[in-house]
Amino acid sequence: MSGRILRYTLHERLIHWVAGFAFVYLLVSGLAFYSPRLYWLVNPLGGGQTARAWHPWAGVLFTAVCVWMYRIWRGDMAISEQDRAWRKAIGRYVRNQDKDLPPAGRFNAGQKYFFWLMFWGGFLLLASGAVLWFPERIPWSLRSLRYAAVLIHVSAALATIGGFIIHVYMGTAVVRGGFTSIVRGEVTREWARAHHPLWLNEKE
Repeated sequence: MSGRILRYTLHERLIHWVAGFAFVYLLVSGLAFYSPRLYWLVNPLGGGQTARAWHPWAGVLFTAVCVWMYRIWRGDMAISEQDRAWRKAIGRYVRNQDKDLPPAGRFNAGQKYFFWLMFWGGFLLLASGAVLWFPERIPWSLRSLRYAAVLIHVSAALATIGGFIIHVYMGTAVVRGGFTSIVRGEVTREWARAHHPLWLNEKE
């Protein structure tokens, strides 16, 4: 029996990285537009005009990729009673005490909640961003829609940015092997047994 097991196919890894890079572009350009003090962030993106032109298209790409991830992972991302028990014990996960957590399937509850945050957050960003993208098509009599779009866009952006930071931190600094699994696609059986035992049982 091989000591390694396939966790992510090449297709899944490519989709994940396209979503990641699209979100980073949105994050950097969006922060630049949010505050004059951060406007310098557009410099490596080709300047303000270029960033303004590509920001909404990056949003369309990100949302489309989230829909594609939903198609391939919707079964894995369903929230179960076991996930709710895992969520209640999340403090142990943060302290890297995985052995004391309820066993997880292919994705643990934290990963599932992050997925749904980015999925629905992406739709909110796209919908509110469309209003900001084409403001001339919104009648002045519906100006409250413009104000609501700004509030929704900023709120959804802050929520998804917070989730993204936690996701990157957990995958690189806390759960060793998590980052390399989305690069190489494989994990050791020991890693799978420690972090996702139910999934390992299904694979075996």
